[in-house]
Amino acid sequence: MFGGSKIKLDSELLKKVKKYSDIAGYSSVEEFITHAIEKELAALEDSDSEEEIKKKLQGLGYIS
Repeated sequence: MFGGSKIKLDSELLKKVKKYSDIAGYSSVEEFITHAIEKELAALEDSDSEEEIKKKLQGLGYIS
């Protein structure tokens, strides 16, 4: 799972992830989570500086 790393999710969050991954037609929860993370990281990869990354993360609500 996830390239050898294990990530634990809260059971309620996992239920939601399973629901949405099924609706979206993903073959597994892992595939759905991988796609979601890749999409979020791609939004950061266009950044020119660490400060720009921080601003984007703040805008997305990941840091305050």
